[in-house]
Amino acid sequence: MGAGQVSDHLVKTEYIMNSKYLPGILAMAAVVVASNILVQVLFGNWLTWGAFTYPLAFLITDIMNRVYGVQAARRVVFAGFVVGVVCSLIGTQIMGAYGPLVTMRIALASGLAFLTAQLLDVAIFDRLRDRGWWQAPVLSSVIGSSVDTALFFSVAFSGSLAFLEPGNDVSWAGEVVPVLGGGPLAPLWVSLAIADWGVKLAIAVAALIPFRIITRKIMAQMV
Repeated sequence: MGAGQVSDHLVKTEYIMNSKYLPGILAMAAVVVASNILVQVLFGNWLTWGAFTYPLAFLITDIMNRVYGVQAARRVVFAGFVVGVVCSLIGTQIMGAYGPLVTMRIALASGLAFLTAQLLDVAIFDRLRDRGWWQAPVLSSVIGSSVDTALFFSVAFSGSLAFLEPGNDVSWAGEVVPVLGGGPLAPLWVSLAIADWGVKLAIAVAALIPFRIITRKIMAQMV
């Protein structure tokens, strides 16, 4: 095989691989965009609709990891991160009734939490991939979701990190209230974080069904 043929073969192989990843990349982009929009729509006292869409990012990452491997999963994560950054930057330039739709502090918290948690999910899943089929997706999603929640809410709303964006008043999130309306006193953002975390854990378990169905279907088609 000549040099030109080798080059053509590599280009073709890369194209095929990218086309396989494309559904995962598009799905991740859709989840990130939808979550950026729905996070502005309240659901009850402690949640937004974005809390129900964002955890699907872990499902997408785990499916890509199981079917195509760790490198494919990382590609999808980085694609989602880029989409999230672009959406956040656009949001900082759109003015709403109370200022920018997305503050720089929330944009920072969102990007940091997403990238850290998703890459952690990928690494844990890869380490556990040879165990029972359910262990890798559950454990990686639970740990990734926990880190995601802790990073996002503390960076976005903790009073101790106000120096990140001094001009952004998030004192409302620091209002001391009973946790989830009936627990010990704590800043409001703690209740928001706990509620968000609970939804992520519930979806991590529920996502086992679509995870099993989708991965088996794709892998059967690959045989």
